[in-house]
Amino acid sequence: MHLWVRAEQRDNEQRVGLMPDGAAQLIAAGLHVTVEDSATRIIPTDAYRAAGCTIAPEGSWPGAPTEAVIFGLKELPEDDAPLTHRHIMFGHAYKGQPSGRVLLDRFKMGGGTLYDLEYLTDENGRRVAAFGYWAGYAGAAVSLMCLTARRNGNLQGPVSAYPTAQAMRDDLRAQLDGTPTSALIIGALGRVGTGAADLCRAMGVTVTLWDMAETAGGGPFPQVMQHDLFFNCILARPGTPVFVPADAGTQPRKLRVIGDIACDPDSDFSPVKVYDRATTWAAPALRVHDAPPLDVMAIDNLPSLMPLESAQDFAAQLLPHLRTLGKIDTGVWGRARATFADHV
Repeated sequence: MHLWVRAEQRDNEQRVGLMPDGAAQLIAAGLHVTVEDSATRIIPTDAYRAAGCTIAPEGSWPGAPTEAVIFGLKELPEDDAPLTHRHIMFGHAYKGQPSGRVLLDRFKMGGGTLYDLEYLTDENGRRVAAFGYWAGYAGAAVSLMCLTARRNGNLQGPVSAYPTAQAMRDDLRAQLDGTPTSALIIGALGRVGTGAADLCRAMGVTVTLWDMAETAGGGPFPQVMQHDLFFNCILARPGTPVFVPADAGTQPRKLRVIGDIACDPDSDFSPVKVYDRATTWAAPALRVHDAPPLDVMAIDNLPSLMPLESAQDFAAQLLPHLRTLGKIDTGVWGRARATFADHV
């Protein structure tokens, strides 16, 4: 088994799914591990070289041996080239996204396979590795920044990565003005919701926690409009109710900022219907209504704001399953392949 860790090619992406010590464990177990060079990865290339990995030029994965499994986190550069390898990554291809259809067509043309990290699940359907906690944590922080900016009559300016979660909290505390703030979190019992709740509590925000029991009735949910902040922290699926309808801006509301941490604006199943595109590090807030203002924060790589801690956590969750790549047709990998087959 040959695992090829590609360099991430997306802006503001420093994370990696395998730490050097994990690579050394895989090599000791008999895997061949190649790691592409990267000028932006949070872990320096020399650490992988010292662990015994083969080092390849950045972006050289299309020429990797046919049997190699290409491992990355975020999406591949957009083009029409057929995909011939087996790929481990977040594909964002199974919920009706237009770009996902293109990706699946590329796999179909090339005969490759997608093992989508979002669909690596155990026997009970629970994901075995996720960045969710850090997405929730960072998403709540940036949403609070957006709310503070709005209270000052502004739209939130650019954000950048922090060396640690503590550094993020310190920066956020310096921005807050002490105004009492309330937040409603839907999906509060999951990883994403837990991260959002932890950040809110650390900042003194009054939090209302909802999960499946509170949304089982199918809506509408006027309580969403009665909080300063709303956080969508659920994985949208067929049948997911609408939490924020398209006319929310015109409704009487206390709501000023929506943190759509799940961030699936182009999915058919999105429960937040007031916006149609993700926001960015350069422009974190999208104003969707003016009087009174309603802003949406929907950055789709939030854990990258804390690249070291989020990558270390994710890599530790995933490593036991990377050790089983020699049996890629079984277990979590077999289930992910079956999901791919259903959609392709």
